[in-house]
Amino acid sequence: MKYYPITIAGRHEQLPIISISPELSIAFFNLHGNQELTEHCAKSLVPLIEGAEVIITAESKGLQLAHCVARLLGHPFYAVARKTQKLYMQDGISVKVKSITTGDEQRLYLSAYDTALIKGKKVAIVDDVISTGGSLAGLEELVQKAGGKVLAKAAILAEGDATERTDIKYLAQIPLIERR
Repeated sequence: MKYYPITIAGRHEQLPIISISPELSIAFFNLHGNQELTEHCAKSLVPLIEGAEVIITAESKGLQLAHCVARLLGHPFYAVARKTQKLYMQDGISVKVKSITTGDEQRLYLSAYDTALIKGKKVAIVDDVISTGGSLAGLEELVQKAGGKVLAKAAILAEGDATERTDIKYLAQIPLIERR
């Protein structure tokens, strides 16, 4: 297996390069199960979202990151947008998200509890990787629909065209690796 070397806020990592199509590979970043890396990244993101009153993320890879960021900020709660509507979310809100990867329409759901948590607050959207921006756009729409104000959009990594965006903050860049 080949690896992509990266430095994330002073920490060196080797990301496995994984093929996602015959023409394209990615440097795969995964926080699941990596407590040290998650804590390191959370500590490094906190200064980028100063002033946030609430953190929101989309399930699932951003969950442990949002948990750590919220804890470091002293927030007792954070909001989670789900990709499927759970029983406890019948009175919540949702938005349509078009998957740029598959072209399919999906939805993001926010419970009534999380909607109330966001209402009238300055919100930071936190995620592990921002690539196409589809999930990010859905999270922004959820925050607005819930009556919150997006203060900051932050990720550990920006991938591909996301590295050229001026509206997001991130710790490091990873490329989309085209194969010829």
